[in-house]
Amino acid sequence: METEYREKISCLDLTRQHQQIKDEVFKAFERVYDKAAFSGGPFVEQFEQDFAAFCDTEYAVGVNNGTSALQLAILALGIGEGDEVILPANTFIATAWGISYSGATPVFVDCTADTWQIDVTKIENAITAKTKAIIGVHLYGQPFDIDGVRHICERHNLFCLEDAAQAQGAMYKNVTVGTSGDMACFSFYPGKNLGACGEAGGITTNNAGYYKHLLSLRNHGSEVRYYHDEIGFNMRMGGLEAASLQVKLRHLPSWNNRRRLIARRYQEEITNLKVKLQVQPGWAESVYHLFVITTENRDLLLQHLHEQSIVAGLHYPVPCHLQKAYKHLNYQPGAFPNSEYLAQHCLSLPMYAELSDEEVSYIIDVVNTY
Repeated sequence: METEYREKISCLDLTRQHQQIKDEVFKAFERVYDKAAFSGGPFVEQFEQDFAAFCDTEYAVGVNNGTSALQLAILALGIGEGDEVILPANTFIATAWGISYSGATPVFVDCTADTWQIDVTKIENAITAKTKAIIGVHLYGQPFDIDGVRHICERHNLFCLEDAAQAQGAMYKNVTVGTSGDMACFSFYPGKNLGACGEAGGITTNNAGYYKHLLSLRNHGSEVRYYHDEIGFNMRMGGLEAASLQVKLRHLPSWNNRRRLIARRYQEEITNLKVKLQVQPGWAESVYHLFVITTENRDLLLQHLHEQSIVAGLHYPVPCHLQKAYKHLNYQPGAFPNSEYLAQHCLSLPMYAELSDEEVSYIIDVVNTY
């Protein structure tokens, strides 16, 4: 192994992707500029159609970011003050924000010790008379057990939501995620597998009623201009963001396939017994938005990587139930041991389609020499 790499390897480097598609994106921006279609409009509508087709759903609704997508989906289900929604404790905080913004209460459950996805066996103990929905999270781009969650929802007459913010193109039992729940929420934050040049998000559904309601909610509660049927929000997707997403959507399958090839090398060639990888069930085909590992002394491994010019990430160092913002829910350390262990011991290796084979080999060598 080389003692020092020629330049730093970032955990994520968006500039590489954008240099490859710069001309395509700029031409798309010119079309938006020529029509002055900057808020909603034809470019958003076209992307919605394209993304619905990509996910194999009837409808897609573009919004301003993934957090808004979660909020509007929950509101469209009629969930609000006095209601509860179950979700995993080990997710990005936005999953919980969507619940809180609606006035409902997030109820956390633990993840499994190996897949790090919501532990289906823990869900029913968290259900109360106030429970209205369960949100599963396709964490790091790997699908959760949708059927397991959906069957619980059916038994208890609950809504099922997919947080697919990190999983554009992932497959569950050979079906694209975003089609199996009542609705699925996506983030198109720039760093996602499918990321806008700016902030954006989306919601997919096969329910015409939800679709119509979402269109109103994102547009000031209005179906006819200046007539407002409910308290709504200004959460439209922008035309420039939609145009960039249209360009990137054409590249997404090849980008995801490259991520899978890199992940397979990590899985097969990282042999250091001090490092544990996320278990991949046979029914899950991840898109590896992140490649997360755990080790007993994370700080030492981070230092080792840093000394060899590799930048790792932390996703996420504090689980939701222990965040100060949710102190009022009275969760205590030890409530969800798997989520807490993951938060204290995880780190993310570099993962993006533009990593070279040489860089991947170098990262693997450095991890193996820790």
